[in-house]
Amino acid sequence: MSTLLLHHPKFLEHETPEGHPERADRLRAIDRILEHERFQQLERDLAKPAEEEQIVRCHPADYVDLLRRSVPETGLARIDEDTAMSPGSFEAALLGAGAACTAVDEVMSGKITNAFCALRPPGHHAEKASAMGFCFFNNAAIAARHAQAVYGAERVAIMDFDVHHGNGTQDIFWDDPTVFYGSTHQMPLYPGSGALRETGAGNIFNAPLSAGADGKAFQEAMNSRILPAMKNFKPDLVIISAGFDAHARDPLAELRLVEADFAWATYKLMEIADQCCNSRVVSVLEGGYDLEGLARSTAAHVIALMDS
Repeated sequence: MSTLLLHHPKFLEHETPEGHPERADRLRAIDRILEHERFQQLERDLAKPAEEEQIVRCHPADYVDLLRRSVPETGLARIDEDTAMSPGSFEAALLGAGAACTAVDEVMSGKITNAFCALRPPGHHAEKASAMGFCFFNNAAIAARHAQAVYGAERVAIMDFDVHHGNGTQDIFWDDPTVFYGSTHQMPLYPGSGALRETGAGNIFNAPLSAGADGKAFQEAMNSRILPAMKNFKPDLVIISAGFDAHARDPLAELRLVEADFAWATYKLMEIADQCCNSRVVSVLEGGYDLEGLARSTAAHVIALMDS
C-alpha cells in the first residue's frame, strides 16, 4: 500500500495581499522539498474541484453562493480583515475541498493507505456560514461528512495540531457525537476559542498550551487528553488538520515544536488508525508560515505517513 499526495497548480492562483503570511510561496516550499528523492515513491494526483453537494453537507448553499458572488474580476476583495479573495480564490477553495474528498475516496476504497493534501487556502477556521482566518471552506469537515455520506463511516475522528484552534471545525461538529474533534493549540491566541470547558456533545477534546510550550508539553497533552479519548472513540477514519505553525520558527505564534514532534504525533495517530480502521488516514494542510519550518515539518509528516 502507498501514500497519495494530492496537489494542483491552481492552488498558487489564490492571491493574498502583499506581506500576507498565507501566500503561494508556502506551497512552493512544500513542492520543492517533496521533489526530493526520498519522496519518489509517493503516489501523486491532481485535485478535482468539489461538487456543491459535498460542500453543502457542512456549509449552507447560500453561503457558497455568497462566496461565489464575492470573487472579484481583478484585484482583491476583503472578506474580513485577515481573509481576502482574488479572481482565483474560489476555484482554489473548491479544489481544496475536492482534494480532501478525493483523499477520502482513495483511502476508504482501499486503493491507498493514507493521503496528504498539499492545499491552500486552509480550512479549519471556516465555520458553517462564515469565512475567516484565511479560510473559506472547511476541508477537514467536508472530508468527514463525505466519508459518512458516501462510505457509511459511523465515527470519524479529526485531530488538529495547528497552533490556532480550529473554531470552524468545532462549530460544525459541536453537537454531533459521530465526529470526534481533538485540538492542541496555543491559548490565548487567535481565534480565542478552544478552552478545556468547550466539550460539545462530549465529542470535543481541546488541549490548550501556553506560549513557550515545547514538544514535551505537546506530547503530554496528546498522551493525557486526546489520544486515549480518540482510541476509545474507535474511529472508522482518522483525519488530520495538519498545521505546522506550532513550529518554533513560526512568526505567528509562540510554541516551540520541531519537526520530530509533528512526526511523533503522526505516528501516534497512525497507531490508532492501525488499531481501529485499517490504517485509514487523510491529512489536509492547514497553517505554517515560516517557509523553512513548514517545508521541513511537512517532510517529516509525510515520511511518517509513508512509513505505514
